[in-house]
Amino acid sequence: MTPAELSLAVVRAVRGAVDAGVLRVDVPRDVKVERTRPGGAGEYASGVALKLAAAAGLAPRAVAEDLRGRLAGTPGLARVDISGPGFLNFTLDAAPARDELVRRVLAQGREYGYGRALAGQHFDFAPVTEPRALVVTSVVVELLQSQGATAAIGPHGGERLHVLPDPYGVESESEAESDMGLDPEPDLDLKWERDPVPPAATPAPGTSAPDAPGTPAPGAPSTPAPGTPSTPAPTAPLPALTGPSAARWAYLRAAAHDRPARADELLSQRDGNPYFRVRYAYSRTRALTRNARDLGFSGEPGDLGDGVGHPLQRVSHAPLLALLADHPGVLLGAARLRAPDRVARQLEAVADAVLDTQHGVLPVGDEKPSAAHRARLALAEAAGAVLAGGLSLFGIDAPEFL
Repeated sequence: MTPAELSLAVVRAVRGAVDAGVLRVDVPRDVKVERTRPGGAGEYASGVALKLAAAAGLAPRAVAEDLRGRLAGTPGLARVDISGPGFLNFTLDAAPARDELVRRVLAQGREYGYGRALAGQHFDFAPVTEPRALVVTSVVVELLQSQGATAAIGPHGGERLHVLPDPYGVESESEAESDMGLDPEPDLDLKWERDPVPPAATPAPGTSAPDAPGTPAPGAPSTPAPGTPSTPAPTAPLPALTGPSAARWAYLRAAAHDRPARADELLSQRDGNPYFRVRYAYSRTRALTRNARDLGFSGEPGDLGDGVGHPLQRVSHAPLLALLADHPGVLLGAARLRAPDRVARQLEAVADAVLDTQHGVLPVGDEKPSAAHRARLALAEAAGAVLAGGLSLFGIDAPEFL
């Protein structure tokens, strides 16, 4: 059971209470369900009973007791506890929920997390030309559409997303990415401009200076006319956002009020680079599938065998499973808040969990593939689908090899 499904189950319980005359309130469109805080019971919690009680003039704990009874027997839900003045705490049925989750992700592929929570709502956005605002707005439109809304950027659109403007110039995509060993990526339908003030050229060793005094070297700023304030040439090139995909990640990873990272930093292939780490984690899931095929087995959801087997395989898969379960809620929250950076942080967390657990997917040494290996491979492939889906929403390719 995913958080979105749990939220829907609570909404159905509230509707049942309203239909039975227990509650006299408007049935909410959805209910906020979040991870239980340290010290709490179960995996998820909700304060919906407190809000409903205030609207209905009832005791919160009485409302919580009624909802708990209506939630009893919900598939995938092991138990519901009440804590404090009336908080509902949910414990999921672990094994069936885990296997069902992985199967669902594999079945839905890159569209896992898409839903209909915003169906019937329409959003118009004002046209923009500044590169970062254009990228962010276009991805917000995609996020809203992924949740069932209709959204578009039109000539008479009203809503405008306010983000800090791009502080860097942007070059063509091919040069720096080729130099870093990355595949050049397709051009975007955006106008990327270099910094307007190029650095002064320095003669190479052994070459002569320009022929005539006062003649500017190729690429250097021209000499200002007499009486015109001079502009000193920079001593080094200004930072440039290079590569459409790296630029898109930089724009989308930063919150609206933050400045984006420099894309030349995002082109380095190292662990500290989140853009590389997300794409690399996806390529690792594809490599695991290929290697497993060579060993004669494929993925199948089941018992992950945490804590047993070879020392390299004694890892916990719970964090990765929790991230996959949370993914639909992350997409919905990002759409509602117009915050693609939430999706970027989710992808980074999934990538880190994949890289933490990848060593336990394949047999070690003379070990034969087991049911646990097949289950771990299925989980890795499900994580790969989430990574590919998130990158696709951002307009960034998910590389098979990296």
